[in-house]
Amino acid sequence: MVRFVRGPHGLLGKITRPDRIDRRQNGQAAMSARFLGSLAVIMAANSAFSAPAPDPKTTLLVAGPRTPESLDQEYPPTEASHEARRNIYERLLNYAPKKNEENIVVEDFGQIVGGIAEKFEVSLDKTTITFHLRKGVRSYVGNELTADDLMWTFTRGWILKATFHWYMSQVLKIQDFDKSFKKIDGMTVQVTLPQPSPLVDRIWVNNDLGILDSTEVKKHTTNEDPWASKWLANHSASFAPYQVTKIVPGQEVNYEANPNYWRGPAKLSRIIFREVPTSSNRVAALQTGSVDVAEWLLPRELNLLSRSPSVKIWKVFGNYVHRVEMFNGKPPFDDVRIRQAMNYLVPRDEIRKAIYFDTARDTKSPIAEIYPGFTDQYFPYGNDVNKAVALLKEAGLPQGFKTQLGYRSSEPIEEEIALILKTAFARAGVDVELQKLPASTLVDRYTKGEIPMYFFRDMAIVPDAAYVANLWLNSKSLINYSHFKNEDVDQLINLGLTTTDESKRIDGMRRVQEIVMQSAPWVFLMNPGYQLATRANVKGYSWYTPNGNNWFDFYKE
Repeated sequence: MVRFVRGPHGLLGKITRPDRIDRRQNGQAAMSARFLGSLAVIMAANSAFSAPAPDPKTTLLVAGPRTPESLDQEYPPTEASHEARRNIYERLLNYAPKKNEENIVVEDFGQIVGGIAEKFEVSLDKTTITFHLRKGVRSYVGNELTADDLMWTFTRGWILKATFHWYMSQVLKIQDFDKSFKKIDGMTVQVTLPQPSPLVDRIWVNNDLGILDSTEVKKHTTNEDPWASKWLANHSASFAPYQVTKIVPGQEVNYEANPNYWRGPAKLSRIIFREVPTSSNRVAALQTGSVDVAEWLLPRELNLLSRSPSVKIWKVFGNYVHRVEMFNGKPPFDDVRIRQAMNYLVPRDEIRKAIYFDTARDTKSPIAEIYPGFTDQYFPYGNDVNKAVALLKEAGLPQGFKTQLGYRSSEPIEEEIALILKTAFARAGVDVELQKLPASTLVDRYTKGEIPMYFFRDMAIVPDAAYVANLWLNSKSLINYSHFKNEDVDQLINLGLTTTDESKRIDGMRRVQEIVMQSAPWVFLMNPGYQLATRANVKGYSWYTPNGNNWFDFYKE
């Protein structure tokens, strides 16, 4: 996980930029091109979804930017794979549901309830959690859940040293599998930690920690592949509401409802997900009724669709933190005054209005605004050119400096923001060379510290301030690509991950936010939230921290 593109918490979604008409064309040619382009889009969208659904009432057609790269939860996650995991893996515990101010079902982070573990017990010192499994939980193929499924899933994850191993060793500090994981009886498993952890129960809600139907998976192991990694890349076997019955990478994924699901069969018996890389094509497919759901549309497209009575836009201000990271390990960004100056030069009002149509919020902390422990009281950065110029002068760069800002060629929003930032930074003499790069190239460059500034949008899917800070701000974290280092922050993070005194944890995380905002390791931008466009008859949208749609909650009127 963390050794690859991002940590196991989440990954950027890549939205392909719609084709645009060359503005230098004459008016008549441009109008013709637009008409023909729109007609082609609608025809392509209709043909892609022309196969009749078995039952339109219980079948959902979804258009998204890409299919998941792998169905195996040990594979490095992306937004596409997070959505798949939400639907084809079942977790031991859940957060209780509640409704937010917009009447959308979200998670209540203060109340953990049983999932496929009907009940659980946590020791007073928070070093042990015992899971008592729910009886009668069956997979898609009919196998019943037992403690052996947990132990096999845990063993597999530990040996593969990927997602599961990261959570257990880095977050819960487990170093010896045999000492920590124990089968008590056929329906009971106990996990023991080497030291107390406030996350001993919360971690098991995580989207990446689903339980496999080991009976089914073992049928597909080989001597060369003893953990069925190749098979699980394109198949699912769990106790979840859906199973993948067909996947064609780059084209389509079919989900079929689990008739044995312990909560009862889903209202939607079939989900057909099609890869439609260009967002304007997804818009056209939704407008014509060729699909029921269009994922990851651009703000201007969502703004247009919001006026259509046949379309519903669902919106949640979730856990995304969008920023420009500066490489703190080299000049000029090793100087806190330079980093502060960059933050004072950001025209946030302009970005919010011009790019997001006032549907985003300013990011004022490294912690997501909806998470316990968040505070924005330490955010000082208004749009103040004079303050920025004074800081640059104090740092010995009164004339400014030259630098580079990298963004993904597949991210139109980042390009639009980059152009605004280039102009804004120039007001203080900061000459920014924009680097439009393929995502893989940009990731390679910033993981090696080879580009001074780069866009970074991410989410931490465990709603805990210490967990979030540990991911991005701990100097020893492998995904602290900005190379921010502060000894006090490191100590406070370690305290937050080990103390069970909640008031000390909150006080410590408030202090972390104060230090980080003063240190300005990033250029803080926006929380874009998560928005989903559906046909008006699609109901039941709900939001979870991985920002992937949970199809079990959806239904059609």
